[in-house]
Amino acid sequence: MIGSGIQNSEPEKKIQVTRRGFLKTGAAAAAMGVLGAIQAPSKVAEAAVSNYGYIPGKKGLWSKLRPEPNYGGASVSYVGHNDQWLGTSKIVGTVKNTSEKNMGFSMAAQGLLGPKAQAGLFTLGPRYPINAGIGPAMAQISGEEIVDGPPSPEKLPIPDPEQMSVHIKDLAYYLRADEVGIGKMPELAYYSHKMNPPLIAIVAGAVPKGVPISETPFTERMPYVITVAVEQHLETYMASTGYDGIANTQSFRCYHATANIAVIIAGYIRALGYHARAHHFGNYGAVMAPCLIAAGMGELTRTGDCVAHPRMGFRNKVAAITTDLPLVPDKPIDFGMLDFCRVCRKCAENCPAQAISFDTDPVEYNGYLRWNSDFKKCAQFRTGNDEGNCCGRCIKVCPWNSKESSWFHEAGIWVGSRGKTSASLLKAVDDMFGYGTETVEKYKWWLEWPEMYKFNY
Repeated sequence: MIGSGIQNSEPEKKIQVTRRGFLKTGAAAAAMGVLGAIQAPSKVAEAAVSNYGYIPGKKGLWSKLRPEPNYGGASVSYVGHNDQWLGTSKIVGTVKNTSEKNMGFSMAAQGLLGPKAQAGLFTLGPRYPINAGIGPAMAQISGEEIVDGPPSPEKLPIPDPEQMSVHIKDLAYYLRADEVGIGKMPELAYYSHKMNPPLIAIVAGAVPKGVPISETPFTERMPYVITVAVEQHLETYMASTGYDGIANTQSFRCYHATANIAVIIAGYIRALGYHARAHHFGNYGAVMAPCLIAAGMGELTRTGDCVAHPRMGFRNKVAAITTDLPLVPDKPIDFGMLDFCRVCRKCAENCPAQAISFDTDPVEYNGYLRWNSDFKKCAQFRTGNDEGNCCGRCIKVCPWNSKESSWFHEAGIWVGSRGKTSASLLKAVDDMFGYGTETVEKYKWWLEWPEMYKFNY
């Protein structure tokens, strides 16, 4: 994989830098010294876990499947639960619960983003053959009778909520989640209303264009939320433009995987005698970003509503379970994402819809601070893209998302999570190697069907 060339003192000559060649030489270790990082792989993990205040559970309560959180080398600290902040996002006013009907794809369904976006949404799934297989399968696990239901009349005692929390996380990993967290459910995360018909029926092509869109109140309130994430495939993104045919299949696959996990865990909790509702792409009752932040799964990013995890960035899709099962919530985390996004701007520079803000600092949006990206422009491009299928360009190019697993990259993440100056260094190295912006053809495994991407409107 060839990174971008860098100029030497003679303008007519270029030094070609390859990632793997770089890592095989002593230059990698030298660069680590220049970056102010550490000298050996073992030190990366040590640096990552030494200062963020994690208190181990009692003997015997450690997870059997994931005994320690995997933050990928990032320098992480915990932040407290309070009414002024959600993680590292400052609350500056009243945060109003929003209706699912007012989300980007929902607005496209109503024709509020133009006829092309509407027609594109109603054909989004069927226009790529793999999605045409996943969409109906997703719809099968999206009904209210699947995501919710009455708990067993016999409520089993939970004498140790800490042990139950570890057990639930182990269950999620056993069901093939890549990351899981437990949070205090923020009331502001709930939708005020649900949309009818559900979005999955529209995206899967099961509802004709022009069907009336209505909404019904959503009144559930539970004390805890369990969030699960499944990673989108790194090598596939490396071989993709981010907005070609496979782009939306990355989402479809992970939405289906997390939906299965959430539905199974919710059913298990109900069998224990406690209320539990699964929330996934086929049937959300809550906005996932604040749920993820509350569960210690990441911070908001420049994209506006995408939450980045310290190890995998936002190259994932998620689902959640809200419940009254006695649990011990994790704390929100801070790994310097706000400082990094202030200096990076790579997602904004590469957004084909020009929907992502270039502002230096977050601004107020619905009572809290975030980068106020234009979700309408984003939804218009994704639903109206007839040169591919939807878009994940910001996922592809983000330096937090685009790295293979290695001690060198863990060291880079450690550097990038330690303030604006360090973030600038990581961004510069990222650009030098061409991470995220190149297309690595050798990883391309899928077939393109460009004749299917076009649609009438």
